[in-house]
Amino acid sequence: MYDGLKGFRDFYPGEQSARREVTDAIEDAAARHGFREIATPALERTEMYVDKSGEEIVEELYAFDDKGGRGVSMTPELTPTVARMVVAKGQELSKPIKWMSTRPFWRYEQVQQGRFREFYQTNIDVFGSSAPEADAEVLAVAADALTDLGLTGDDFEFRVSHRDILGGLVRSLAADPDAVDTAAAIRAVDKRAKVDDAEYVGLLSDAGLARDTARDFDDLIADVETVDDLDAVAEAGDESVEDAVENLRNVLAAADDFGAGEFCEVSLTTARGLDYYTGVVFECFDSTGEVSRSVFGGGRYDDLIESFGGQPTPAVGVAPGHATLKLLCQRAGVWPDEELSTDYYVLSVGDTRSEAAALASDLRALGDDVVVEQDVSGRSFGAQLGYADSINAETVVVVGERDLENGEYTVKDMASGDETTVPVEEFPPEEGLPTYEDYE
Repeated sequence: MYDGLKGFRDFYPGEQSARREVTDAIEDAAARHGFREIATPALERTEMYVDKSGEEIVEELYAFDDKGGRGVSMTPELTPTVARMVVAKGQELSKPIKWMSTRPFWRYEQVQQGRFREFYQTNIDVFGSSAPEADAEVLAVAADALTDLGLTGDDFEFRVSHRDILGGLVRSLAADPDAVDTAAAIRAVDKRAKVDDAEYVGLLSDAGLARDTARDFDDLIADVETVDDLDAVAEAGDESVEDAVENLRNVLAAADDFGAGEFCEVSLTTARGLDYYTGVVFECFDSTGEVSRSVFGGGRYDDLIESFGGQPTPAVGVAPGHATLKLLCQRAGVWPDEELSTDYYVLSVGDTRSEAAALASDLRALGDDVVVEQDVSGRSFGAQLGYADSINAETVVVVGERDLENGEYTVKDMASGDETTVPVEEFPPEEGLPTYEDYE
């Protein structure tokens, strides 16, 4: 008997059906906005991640040399891959490029609640538009997906920020702007809620801010709770901060028009830790705080395509992580039932296999989503009925030798146990999904 690997999960039919329902909701929301599905490989060259994140990233990867001696890694994220794809065919693709993809990723990291070594995300990205409407549409897709799942504004919130505001403020407040590591300062903001106050101020100090200035900086960003509060931020910063504030205002205004504004709040203490983010960033949180970590996040990464050798191409995206999304849905009571669902079980008695198979085929033709099972094990009447109950069959149709002699089927409602007979020529009807209630 072999145990599964730590951080890798098995999904049995009940749980997988719930996961599929959630995935479909996310993908359907994206498809309605015109995002097109792509598929990407499980392996990429390790150097692609090293070039983006440094040699230390290898410790977090499932990296190895393949039989050709090439350094390869199981993909830990999608963004570098889609950047590579855009570079490869950038001139052939109509702009804006709107792609989505649901797939697994792999990182060798500490396993904890909502975080595994193999994890699933749906990536939704727009390439080729720097307009606020592109950011707003990404927010709108995320909002549509969550509300389609049954979540409301009381369940989640999008905390929206702007990396250029944070970086510009750090430089504006510092005694020596050239001595400040703005990327390190933004990473410190990203860790603000995860470390104690002394460590947080220490991180800002290490980035080049005097400790008193670090306090002033934190007070300034922490006081921002509404769009109107951005006035004080713009006044405290330089021209780059003013431009970033204006961009953030425009994105939030577009989000209002796109139907996502009610879920957005300004939160300059939200930073997103990855250095490739360049402008607006956001994270989705459980409004009640019961799910303590970010459910998912996204933002703008305008420089990434160029860094991969392509033409300057603005980009923005979001990547709902399915493990943390499940935590939110479970907390809100909207996670789909992890039970099997079957519309019909065709129960065969005696030498009726051909007739039962034909009926099952006719029932399946009633609709793309109709689930019909029939006996494939040569079991007794009682065993088949027990199996039908175990798969939550709503209706059992008995095809027996004696029934057929009388030109009828027996239709049984599994919830009540009631049953009746129906003429063979009347079942199934040309339209609708027949149940016991139609014939009682």
